[in-house]
Amino acid sequence: MQIILLQDVKALGKKGELVNVSDGYARNFILPKKVGLEANAKNLNDLKLQKAAEEKKQKEILEEAKVLAKDLESKTLELKIKTGEGGRTFGSISSKEIAQELKTQYSLDIDKKKLQINDPIKTIGTHTVPVKLHPQVTAELKVKVSEL
Repeated sequence: MQIILLQDVKALGKKGELVNVSDGYARNFILPKKVGLEANAKNLNDLKLQKAAEEKKQKEILEEAKVLAKDLESKTLELKIKTGEGGRTFGSISSKEIAQELKTQYSLDIDKKKLQINDPIKTIGTHTVPVKLHPQVTAELKVKVSEL
């Protein structure tokens, strides 16, 4: 019997897949627990429509990420840090502070986890910070650090 899975089932398949199972397994486990549906014409058509809608949604999210990436790359974020004698800095600038400044200066709400900084910024000057907006889209944000 062919079944459309509504949830991930270990050793059988992922949500939305069409799988072949024995009639007894389908009647006694999959259908009563509402883990899957029988693959008839109506359910197959519904699955096709769901996949098309999901694909369209993913394309829209990708396009939004590309637009945001262009917007970010055209901006320069300015931050100030306290310095002492000889240009030595006190403290550093982390991804949390960069995310807060993006929100205050440009009204962009970007999660600090999307900013890919290996080490906090501890020097004065212009730095580029990679921002992963989507698995396929990474933007370069310019951060200009100056003395307070």
